Amino acid sequence: MEDLWELGFYGLAGHSATPRDLLDEVRTAEALGLGAVFVSERFATKEAATLVGAAAAVSERIGIATGVTNHNTRHPLLTATLATTAHRLSGGRFALGLGRGFDPLFDVMGLPRVTGAQLADVAGVLRTLWRGGAVVDHHGPAGDFPYLSQDPSFDEDIPIMLAALGERTLEFAGGLADGVVLHTFFTDETLARSVAAVRRGAERAGRDPASVRIWSVLATVGDHLPAERRALKLTGRLATYLQGYGDLLVRVNGWDPAALARFRADPLVAGYTGAFDATATPAELDRLTELIPAEWLAASATGPPERCARRVLDQLDAGADSVILHGATPDELAPVLAAYRAVRPERLGARASLNPGAGPA
Repeated sequence: MEDLWELGFYGLAGHSATPRDLLDEVRTAEALGLGAVFVSERFATKEAATLVGAAAAVSERIGIATGVTNHNTRHPLLTATLATTAHRLSGGRFALGLGRGFDPLFDVMGLPRVTGAQLADVAGVLRTLWRGGAVVDHHGPAGDFPYLSQDPSFDEDIPIMLAALGERTLEFAGGLADGVVLHTFFTDETLARSVAAVRRGAERAGRDPASVRIWSVLATVGDHLPAERRALKLTGRLATYLQGYGDLLVRVNGWDPAALARFRADPLVAGYTGAFDATATPAELDRLTELIPAEWLAASATGPPERCARRVLDQLDAGADSVILHGATPDELAPVLAAYRAVRPERLGARASLNPGAGPA
């Protein structure tokens, strides 16, 4: 069975108190032919380095990436070591995904907010270390480092991926990163604009625009799943995003800000202290469905597996190189993958690299 190198999934999607579940998820994903597992990070039971190592240990072909971690939560030498260890442990299948994260969270943690200048600086530091170089008397946006070194014999080819949402960040990512991870609930038009922004940023930086691998992120919630679970994965997930950074998501998609204001003003939303995608009840999800415009929820893959598969094609047609099927376990994705194989474009062919941060095949 040919690997679907262009498709990935998030390990332990959303919240999880049982990180050991990742082992079976990765085994199943590899058996189904999924091309990559993305490991997100939450400060409870989802520490990225541990999960990446576990994924590498139980797999042979699937690509592995942090999706994403933040450079400000680890010393750069520790991040470099995470990457080189995971890269060699996995036989070259690892890509380091970085992102800007959430400013309010960093504020309460006592960490500096992440900036583009910091990301560019730390990427340079990491790449120097991976090539066997030393960082000496460094004073930059990412910090002051008198001396950093790993091993002068190193010549590691470890891709750096960036998560990006707004146009300026997308252009920045195109100029710096090997791969770019977009965001869930992008309309097809927003996806096309985002791809163009990444390519534009790469071209302005003197890079080959086609060399940057762009992953769209498609909420995939087929109707073969129980209704309550579908509501949590779709309505609950979008409501959680609207809680955290709704202004940016609405602006990027060109949605009506008045609808966001009505959503936020509702007593359920205004008084909610947790994340909807983790704790919302069926009644609360019904209310959220009334509050969120249907066109916003339509920026996803829903319905029969065949319809979900066609939505994956829409992502590729809009310019994405690859698609993360978001919010579902490999077992839950199995019917969609079977349907996708029947319509998969011949031009995609076999994978050129096992690494999810490597250039498009």
